[in-house]
Amino acid sequence: MTPPLQPRPAAVQMAPDAAAVALAWLHGARFLTTASKLDQLPGGELPEIAFVGRSNAGKSTAINTLAQQKRLAFASRTPGRTQHINLFEVGPKDAPDALLADLPGYGYASVERTAKLRWQEVMADYLALRRPLHGVVLMIDSRLGFTELDRNLLEFLAPRLGGGEVRLLAVLTKSDKLNRAEGARALAAAQELLGGIAGESSDIGVTLFSALKREGVGDVAETLRGWVHPA
Repeated sequence: MTPPLQPRPAAVQMAPDAAAVALAWLHGARFLTTASKLDQLPGGELPEIAFVGRSNAGKSTAINTLAQQKRLAFASRTPGRTQHINLFEVGPKDAPDALLADLPGYGYASVERTAKLRWQEVMADYLALRRPLHGVVLMIDSRLGFTELDRNLLEFLAPRLGGGEVRLLAVLTKSDKLNRAEGARALAAAQELLGGIAGESSDIGVTLFSALKREGVGDVAETLRGWVHPA
């Protein structure tokens, strides 16, 4: 039986200076391009970090919070309306060192079926075939846990996880809606589920996250920068 992932002790979860550096790195994020098909994305070898999740899991809000910008990622009033892959450059303006990829949300019931299938195909192509993909940030509503769609996405990603090819961070959003005991249970359940995928790999992690209370913001930023600039 694979042991569950263990959270880092709070006292050593992150050095404040490292978190500040990581947040400053993300603060410079700027829009690069948008694409509705994989072949419309630019070439190159810059590592890409993809943000994925159900349409109402708080993906755009998390990106904006990490980048300390209000409208870097567009948060539509109607979840599920983002139909493109949006890329953002990170790092110095004259020498970006990474890209953030905001992928279409999935699972919103009111979206027309044909559109759903098209977006899912684009997202699947990106996650399976995109060579510069370096890491995936999976947004999970902490109140709901991993839905069937989220589990399906994990199964789809599994061949690329581990071995250092693609890293995964599950971000349990909206944790401010939970009390301490509920948050601990949500984290433990996620660790148990992901532990079966991680095996001996250290490339899969999980954290609670609240844009409102800024819980986990520095830790997520430090993790993402660490993927691109390992110590």
